[in-house]
Formats: sequence, C-alpha cells, structure tokens
Amino acid sequence: MFISTTILIVYLFPKSGKFKYNFERGKPWQSENLYAPFNFAIKKSEEEISAEKNKILEQSVLYFNIDNTVRKKINNLYDNQFKSVFSDSISKVESTLLFTTGKNIISELYKYGVLSEDYEFDKNKAVVILDNRVKKQTTSFDNLITQNEISAHISKHLVKHNFLNYKTDFVALFFDIIEPNLSYDKAFTERALQSELSKISYARGSVEKETLLISKGEVVEGDKFLKLKSLQSEYESQVWSDANYNLILFAYTLLVSLALLMLLLFLRKYRSDVFENNTKVTFIFFNIFLMVLITTLVVNYNSQYIYVVPICILPLIFKAFFDARLGLFAHVITVLLLGSIVPNSYEYMFLQIIAGIVTILTVSELYKRANLFISVGQITLIYIIAYFAFFVIHEGSAESLNWETFLLFILCGLATLFVQPLIYAYEKLFGLVSDVSLLELSDTNSKLLKELANVSPGTFHHSLNVANLAEASANEIGANAMLVRVGALYHDIGKMVNPNYFTENQSTGINPHDELTSKESAEIITDHVINGIEIARKNNLPDRVIDFIRTHHGTSVVYYFYMKEKGINANVEKADFSYPGPKPFSKETAILMMCDSVEAASKSLKNPTSTKINDFVENIINKQIDEGQFLNANITFKEIESIKKVLKRKLANIYHLRIEYPE
Repeated sequence: MFISTTILIVYLFPKSGKFKYNFERGKPWQSENLYAPFNFAIKKSEEEISAEKNKILEQSVLYFNIDNTVRKKINNLYDNQFKSVFSDSISKVESTLLFTTGKNIISELYKYGVLSEDYEFDKNKAVVILDNRVKKQTTSFDNLITQNEISAHISKHLVKHNFLNYKTDFVALFFDIIEPNLSYDKAFTERALQSELSKISYARGSVEKETLLISKGEVVEGDKFLKLKSLQSEYESQVWSDANYNLILFAYTLLVSLALLMLLLFLRKYRSDVFENNTKVTFIFFNIFLMVLITTLVVNYNSQYIYVVPICILPLIFKAFFDARLGLFAHVITVLLLGSIVPNSYEYMFLQIIAGIVTILTVSELYKRANLFISVGQITLIYIIAYFAFFVIHEGSAESLNWETFLLFILCGLATLFVQPLIYAYEKLFGLVSDVSLLELSDTNSKLLKELANVSPGTFHHSLNVANLAEASANEIGANAMLVRVGALYHDIGKMVNPNYFTENQSTGINPHDELTSKESAEIITDHVINGIEIARKNNLPDRVIDFIRTHHGTSVVYYFYMKEKGINANVEKADFSYPGPKPFSKETAILMMCDSVEAASKSLKNPTSTKINDFVENIINKQIDEGQFLNANITFKEIESIKKVLKRKLANIYHLRIEYPE
C-alpha cells in the first residue's frame, strides 16, 4: 500500500524541475538579488501575443475566385432577351436608353462580382479577387454584390434615368440571366492567415548570463516580471533534459515516500490498532491520494480555483472514523505533499494547515447537523481572514483586493458539507463506523433492540440503565460517549437465547438454575457472551460494537456458582466458571465493564445510604482492578476515580437519597 500510493502520487506530480523562487506580479521580490544563470529569451506576455493575433485576424484578407466567363455570357443573354422583354411599342430613342441602362446595371453588378452565397463577414474586411490564383483586384467585402442586393441596384439606376415604371420588366429580365461569378476560397484564406500568424515572434529580446534580473525588495512588475516568467519557463522546460528526468522522478519519490513513511511511523507508534488493520490503512492512503488527485486536476485546469477544493474534508473524515490527532497529522502530511503542486505554496500550506487545525478544534459530535454547518462557517471565516492578511502583507493595502477569491472560499465551505454523504459511502465501502452510524444504532426502536425488549424485558431495562451510566462516565473522562452508549445497549443481547436463566427476567419466582448443576448454570451464564457475538454478526453490527459484547465481563468469574461448587468440590477448576474474555482493551470497553457490574449488583442493595453506595462502588471496581481486568485498557487511575464518582452520584439519584433532617 505504501509503495502503490507513492507511485500514484508521484505519477500525478509535474515531471519537470520546479523553479525554486515564488513571485507574483505587483509584489516585492522576497529573495536575494537574482542573476541570470544562463542566456535566455524574454518571452512576450500572453496579453501581447493575444493582441498581435487579434490584430492579424482583424487585418486578415478574404480571397475569392472569379469566373471570367460569366460576364461575357450575361452580356450575350442580355442582348438576345432584351427585345423579347420590351415591346415594339416603345420608341426607338427610349428603347436605346433602356438598353444602355441595362448594360450599365450589368457593368455595375460585375464591377467586382456577384457572390455565390451570402457570407457573414465584416463589411470593411479586405478582399482579394483571384483569377486563376493570380491577384486581379483588391476591394472591401462591402463592394461585393449579394443575390439579395441585385433588386436594389436595379432600382437605383432606373430612378436615376426616370425609368422606375420599367422596374418589373428589368427585374424579370435579370432574374433569368444574372449568375454569380465569385466564390469564397476558404482553404487559400486559411493558409494565408496561418502564414501571417506563423510570423509572430514569441520573444522580445534576450538576457545574457550573469545579468542582474531583480534586486531584493524590488516590486515584480513590467519588464522584470516578464524576465522572471521567461526564466521560470526556460528553467522548467529546456534546462531539464531527458537525462535529468529520472533524477527528478527519484527526488519526487523520495519526498513523497518520506512524507508517507512519517504517517506510517505515527500509526505504528500511536495508533497500533489502525496500523495493524489493512482496511484502515488503505482507507487513509486512499483519501490522501484522492485529495492529491483532485487538487492536481484543478491546478492543471486553472490554478486560480485551487481554493475551491475542500481539503478540510480530510480531517473531518479521519476524525469521524478515528480521532482528532490522526486527522490533523494526516491533513498536515497531505498539505505538505500538495505544496509541490500548487503555486504560492507557502501561502497555500499556511491557509490549509490553519483551516485543518480549526476543523479539528471546532467540529464535535459530527452526527449533529447544526454542528457541521457552524464548523464549516468558522472554517470559511478563517480562510477569508488568513487570505486577507496575506494579501495586505504582499500588497501593502486592501484597495486591489480580489473579492472573487472570497467567493471561492464560500464555495469550498459548501463543498465541505459533502462530507456527510461521503462518510455514509465510506462506511459501506470500507466497513467502518462513524458517530452517525452509532446514532442510528442507538435508536431503541431498531429491530434488534425491540426484540430484546420483547424477549428479555429485564435485560433491556438493565441495558438502558447501563447505557445512561456509561455515557455519563465517558463524558466525564473525555471518552467516546456515543460509542460506549451503543455498546451498552447491545452488550447483553446474548441473553435472548435463554432469558429465563437471568434474574432480571425471572418474574414468576421460579429459578431454572435450581434444576442444574453449578457448572451447567455457569456455562449458560457465560455463553451469553458467545451467543451475543453470533446474534450481533447475524444482524450486521459493527466490530466496534461487538467488542463491547466480547469484553464486558473480561475474564472474570461467575462468582456465585463458583463458590457454590467450591462448597461441594474443593478442587474445582476456576477456568470452568470464567468468561472467555478478552479483557477490555480501550477506555470505552473498560467503562462498560465497570458500569455493567455496578448496575447489576446495585439491585441487591437493601436500605441504601450514601455510605453503602460509596463502599459498594469502591468494592466492585477495586475487585476488578485487583483481578487485572483493566491492564490492557488505556485508562488511568485518575480516570477510574472520576468514573467512581459519577457512578456514586448516579446511584444516589436513582435511589432518591436525601439528607436526614433533625426531627
């Protein structure tokens, strides 16, 4: 997994050398005086090149081919058809004038030519008319006649000679004989345009080696900015030849593997349970790779949108499934990796790390929807404040502040809200459990808990009491209260197999253990752990919840039946009357063991007083400590004492103890 993730991330990284200086237009040069390390050309800016291209496009020429045979053909047709259109009743003088007018109209129409179709070109566009690929004449597109303009030209000439009453005759005549003689030569026009574009120079001079490019503190603008951009481009492309490619690749691999190795070492030292679980390690590496992939795609598309990528989803997800410390550590590692991809890496990393810290500090109880919205609002505010501070530091004022960047931060905050459906998807894909799932499992109307309430009502009531005690205890010492509550609700579901063999479910006064040997009774009692695990697996309960079923009695002894058997047989094996274990291995499972024992035994208290309850809680929990039940749990003596105080206070409330007033 380590090697695969390293290869995938390095594959996404740029394979050229990275210019070691960060700079922005209009901001001071922060590094020492920079001299040209080699000769290089000063490249024109994108705006300059774009302006030159636009100018060439505006001044480009349109080429049309002319058919010289058309005009001669039109003249012959006109000579032949004129007499058939105009009657002999017209006087000879008028007929001559009409004939001459028609000739003038033809000359006017074919002065430059008639277009074969309508083209949507600028009327001022220059036009070259070609005759057999040879330039014949030059004009503007506005002088070329379209089919729709023929009637207007006829009217203009007829008005001039007061022959407007003959318009219908002329239009009918020309409609039959007029033909286009100009056709647009698109291929020739495109070749001519490309030829002009190819003449554009992308450089505007050169810089000699050892020339001072910029001094420390100077503002990066104008010609200095162009020189720096040219040097950066040259440095990242031409300087790094094929011979350097493998070396650059090796260097990136070292950096990525070093970062991921730190994460693995952290897991091994402080989160061994996660380190030993391949699914969880895969989940962590997958999310880191996913963030690198998304950021790389955005940078390649347009680097100004990098702040839209919701990097803070990462600590949110890791906190939901693991803990805050792991979430922050993984977030920092990811941001360090992204520093090799994004522009202005220092500013980017500062903003993202601060935002990650705020995410960890503000997000609590993610299953509460309001908390997520509040946290996302705080994260967005931190982004805006930090960006504003950086901008003022670089610019010296806030006058030219780009307000669109604030919109990007708001979009990033909205995208962070996607963490809720993402957590649900991850739960299904990786089989992990978050607080959101635990909240669903804590619903007492769920199928399994309703079955427990129907089959074993006493056990269900006991589980509710234990859940309340355990939740209060977990809150006291900062453990996962939601997890321990769910574990408490399901810890005794195994009693549904033989409910009548447990005292809390015996309502008839008949005890079935009276007909069994002590060993058989102990076996039925201890089997509720195994039965509970089987029922939990059939109902697809998460492993984190099943852990509470396995450990809530640890390796303790069924003391009542053990002592009963010992009274009969002094050589009794203690293992025959012990639970299979294992012992609790977390704060939450240790809390459940304490609360379960105290709640169950509290039913035997007669005439409880504060002193009795104090001694009672002390004896039960101290006995568990003496038996070594908490040796595998990361719980301290101080935390155990805090739990004792909570249990004493809760039991006093349950039994409604009051101080005794003097009579």
